[in-house]
Amino acid sequence: MVIRQVSRRRFLQTGLCGLAAGAGLGLPLVRESSPAWALTRIRPPGALDARDFDAACIRCGLCVEACPYDTLRLLESDGSAQGGTPYFVAREVPCEMCADIPCLRACPTGALDPGLERIEDAAMGVAVLSHPEFCNSYVGNSFCDSCVRACPLQGRAISLAVGPTPMGGLFTPTVDPDVCTGCGKCEHDCIAPSAAIRVAPRHA
Repeated sequence: MVIRQVSRRRFLQTGLCGLAAGAGLGLPLVRESSPAWALTRIRPPGALDARDFDAACIRCGLCVEACPYDTLRLLESDGSAQGGTPYFVAREVPCEMCADIPCLRACPTGALDPGLERIEDAAMGVAVLSHPEFCNSYVGNSFCDSCVRACPLQGRAISLAVGPTPMGGLFTPTVDPDVCTGCGKCEHDCIAPSAAIRVAPRHA
């Protein structure tokens, strides 16, 4: 059993060599454009708490290279971000919850905790119904359970609570933050043009 260093309920030297290594591997480098954008950035499964991760991660890009779904990217530095840091954006490409966690196995420094043995114990972030006004079930436009069906931890991490909502609906997507891994599949599969449910990264 992996002991999480930070409760999920609590979390609501830019490396030029790392950038060079990422470029050498042909990995995507993305420039951070605004603080708001940074709130969508989620670190890979097993990422240590922010300070320990920043100290251990050498921005080598091996975790990005190991990801079989092209989920992970490397962040390009703009002078205020930590260049070469691996991350993903759930709305675009979520974590597919690989059972063998290849990104973690590829990490040479332990920045992605080798003690994480089960992907179900990952704590990348927590899904939150941050924009209920976009949720069809919550506002009563129609019944939708796309977020529930997308969740790889069926019946555990997210469910639809039945009962009248303040916006006229009958169902509320409800997340158990102690089970949710932050994989982002619910956010990715939300059918609303702007996702009603979004993942708050554990390492903002």
